[in-house]
Amino acid sequence: MTATNGTTGAVRTTAVARTARRVGGWLRWYVREVTGESAYDRYTARARAQDPTVRVLSRREFERMRMDARASEPGAGAGCC
Repeated sequence: MTATNGTTGAVRTTAVARTARRVGGWLRWYVREVTGESAYDRYTARARAQDPTVRVLSRREFERMRMDARASEPGAGAGCC
């Protein structure tokens, strides 16, 4: 592949940068999903879509509710076994 000015370096650099951005975006998405960081974003989007006038919990309130729910589940904190 050659660019309009006859150099292939610029084309390769652009392709590498595009791939790095794509991989970085995927990695960010994956880490947010695994750690539960995206749960609050999903909650706010769903709450506002269902009723725009409803008060949405703050992140702190949401995390507290989430931790309380996890603690009240049977077997919570038991690890994998």
